[in-house]
Amino acid sequence: MCPVKEQPIILFDGICNLCNRVVRFVIRRDKKKVIRFAALQSEAGQGLLQKYHLPVTAMESFVFIENGKVYSRSSAALKVCRHLRGLWPLCYGFIIVPEFIRDAVYNWVAKNRYKWFGVRAECMIPTPEIKARFLN
Repeated sequence: MCPVKEQPIILFDGICNLCNRVVRFVIRRDKKKVIRFAALQSEAGQGLLQKYHLPVTAMESFVFIENGKVYSRSSAALKVCRHLRGLWPLCYGFIIVPEFIRDAVYNWVAKNRYKWFGVRAECMIPTPEIKARFLN
């Protein structure tokens, strides 16, 4: 019996403007419209963090769950690129750069994202046509 393949999920900081822009970017470019989304602060996001034994209070990381495996930071972003249309899958080639270098760049952006891009008072409310792709 073949295991059921789960849809990939992006967990993102729901109050971060940069993170919300990234979600909209992915929605527009997701080739097969298979990626689902949940804010880290949401009930679904918190449940997934617990399920995969990740800290429920850490909102500084972008998390991608695919086939039962959890990826964070730069690895998550590169894994997502593989699902996008256009030339974005080519970005996955950066996976050869050592993770400590990729994550240093990621951490620098993550540390400054609120200052550079601002925050929202609340999580993004998806439009009716994309609401089905959000957990909760």
